[in-house]
Amino acid sequence: MIDGVAVEPLRVVADDRGRLVEVLRCDGPLFEKFGQVYVTTAYPGAVKAWHRHRRQTDFLAVVAGMAKIALHDDREGSPTRGETMEVVAGVHSPRLVKVPPGVWHGFMCISDSECIVLNCPTEPYNHDAPDEERAEPHGGGIPYDWARRDR
Repeated sequence: MIDGVAVEPLRVVADDRGRLVEVLRCDGPLFEKFGQVYVTTAYPGAVKAWHRHRRQTDFLAVVAGMAKIALHDDREGSPTRGETMEVVAGVHSPRLVKVPPGVWHGFMCISDSECIVLNCPTEPYNHDAPDEERAEPHGGGIPYDWARRDR
């Protein structure tokens, strides 16, 4: 596990009408502070990667479909520098993934339909000076292969 990354199973409350999933609570163990909430999606097989933030912590939950979320630690002085990990999350495995500042991350839709990812970052997006750095998803210096294992 990459230092500072946390993966928490989400609580699902189901009854004969449907289900409710608690994603992030202000009294929960992972909560830091609120910046904004947004939704991003990916079509089947699409990769949205890589990026990292200098100040912002992301809290990711896949609320429709399935995705594999990949993370890579390239932080100076981190005890897990050089480590890469992945988390499979979505309707069949509801998880909240905490991504601390400096950790490269992205996701790939692995379901047959579009995946929908909810992000509750600690900072609002600054359109004039975005808190992000980007790298190419394939061959951009991060040792991770986005290919599905069945191909």
